[in-house]
Amino acid sequence: MPEVGKWDYTQYPGYKMFPNLFKPIKVGKLTVPNRIKYAATEDNFNTHDGFITDRDVAYMRERAKGVVGGICTMQGVYMDPKKEGQGYVGQAAAWDDKFIPGLKRIADAIHEEGAIANIQLMHCGRVGGVEIPYCVGPSAIPQRLRIFRPVVEMTKDDIKLCIKQHAEAARRGVEAGFDIVEISGIVGYLISNFLSKYTNRRKDEYGGDIEGRCRFMVEVIEAVRDAVGPDIPLIIRLCAEELLDDVGGNTPEECMVTYKMAEKAGIDCISVTQGWQESTVPVITRDVPQGYWLYNAKRAKEAGIKVPISMAYRLFKPAMADKAIAEGIIDIWEMCRPMIADPLLPKKALEGRLEDIRPCIACNLCLARLFRDAPMTCATNPLCGHEWDPEWQIKPAETKKKVMVIGGGPAGLECAAAAAQKGHEVHLYDKRDILGGQVWYASKGPFGEDELYGMIEFQVTQCKKAGVIFHLGVEVTPQLIEEEMPDAVVIATGARFTVEKVPGVDRPNVVAAPDVLEGKVETGEKVVVWGGRGPGVVTALYLANKGKKVTLVSRDRRVGRDVNPSYVWRYIMKLGQLGVKVYRNSTIEEIGENEVIIKIIPYNLRLPIAADTVVYAERESVSELAEAAKAVCSEVYVIGDALVPRRMHNAIHDGYRVGMRL
Repeated sequence: MPEVGKWDYTQYPGYKMFPNLFKPIKVGKLTVPNRIKYAATEDNFNTHDGFITDRDVAYMRERAKGVVGGICTMQGVYMDPKKEGQGYVGQAAAWDDKFIPGLKRIADAIHEEGAIANIQLMHCGRVGGVEIPYCVGPSAIPQRLRIFRPVVEMTKDDIKLCIKQHAEAARRGVEAGFDIVEISGIVGYLISNFLSKYTNRRKDEYGGDIEGRCRFMVEVIEAVRDAVGPDIPLIIRLCAEELLDDVGGNTPEECMVTYKMAEKAGIDCISVTQGWQESTVPVITRDVPQGYWLYNAKRAKEAGIKVPISMAYRLFKPAMADKAIAEGIIDIWEMCRPMIADPLLPKKALEGRLEDIRPCIACNLCLARLFRDAPMTCATNPLCGHEWDPEWQIKPAETKKKVMVIGGGPAGLECAAAAAQKGHEVHLYDKRDILGGQVWYASKGPFGEDELYGMIEFQVTQCKKAGVIFHLGVEVTPQLIEEEMPDAVVIATGARFTVEKVPGVDRPNVVAAPDVLEGKVETGEKVVVWGGRGPGVVTALYLANKGKKVTLVSRDRRVGRDVNPSYVWRYIMKLGQLGVKVYRNSTIEEIGENEVIIKIIPYNLRLPIAADTVVYAERESVSELAEAAKAVCSEVYVIGDALVPRRMHNAIHDGYRVGMRL
């Protein structure tokens, strides 16, 4: 690899495709060879007492390789021995010199890949105290989210100590070999708590008007600068828009004041963000169009900010980022979730291999795992968190096999690609001529769900490149399995939509959710969707968005119980906004021509609901071919929804694990 900062991009096709991404920029006194930055993300890969692990080093090395000489940011470190600033159980620490050797391992790994190493300082404030019974902040404002700890107001002595801890952690980062120090002031972490009038009600010099609320941030910047000297660039991440209007948060104009004061205090680059974890406005989900938040970066430029502006949120495409740089909206393209999904994304863009970029589907499974104290994983990237483990890598097969994969959904496609990459002869069958299984239906949802199908397109491309032989429009029978005589069979036949046998279920106005989403059938104006898990929720939203009067009947106590918990609130909110009536703990007992009778199970209560169409959206596994396959060969696997109806990430991970082990 080239030396740190010594890159020549002119030999690569991406240099001409994205000329603005691959040109240098000055951040403080440091010249960065390109406009690419991997944004810090917590991963819960480290020990609970803050020491770096092999797993985290391998994870960071892969992202450093991906930024092709740009900035690679390690996760935010907490800085106090009491763990008040710790927001994640596997968060790295920097409150003592004993952590320097571990931090150096990260910096060294980044440098060995020719990238620039950036350490982030992150006191999590009202999101912190994950392993103690409280958290701290400028004022004891009650939490909106029950997952977080009660807030204890910081004294002036606490504030001074915290500022000192920032400076000492920065010094340790530089001693460990990091080239840049970044300060986190976003999403409800401590600095943002001081900045916001929602959480800062202090009457002393650290509160009051926006300039008083900026004092803590300014003193942190100044202390860090004193600790690291004039040559180390300082970056700060700040909200350009808190999206907390409903609780009296900062206005966008006040946010711009924080930018100006950070710049005046000596910051060399500002990372534009928006929203808090307590915001009720979606920020990083699919219903937010890609590139939507660029207006906040533009506002920062128009406010007169002179230091480079970087930005990450919902900015997944190299072409989109390149255009934003060309137009002077941003100076640096940051990536967090897209490089969790594909750590080599910028490298592939430089090499002109856009079709090989594994997409992020903005599902936020990564975030959901963190808030449940679990190691981070990724829906579309099964290798995330396993970069260090040779057992998870695809290696050439010792014995070449003929593999029959039955089903072309995400599980079957992922398995087929992995098996073919190992060198097996892989045949993939699907009874339809459209690949993607139930993702094809799900991608018809109204709020950005079309992004889901990008994963299928990626998988199909990888299968074709690896030599998978496709048999589309072919329904596999036991006889076909016997004729083909495969060495291994993978059952990835997915799930079918089923309906309970109740009076009236055979009426023509009772239809399956996939047929509605595909446009094969038209519903009436009053629709009952029967099934409250993911497929039912998407179908209800699809119909309600078309102006239908929709009732959702769910046997479960919680609607969307199989949906990522970081995502389901967004669906529930939109159901309410679209006027969908939801009955939980309920089922349908009878279907008539113009109404259904629902039963609210806990109360044994029956209600008539006007309906001219009933859409059933519950599923059961389709795995009948497993026994026939076992009669032909000894190596048979059942994966994805064919095993248990679940979610897209389960299918992809099932497929990869079986494919790499064949």
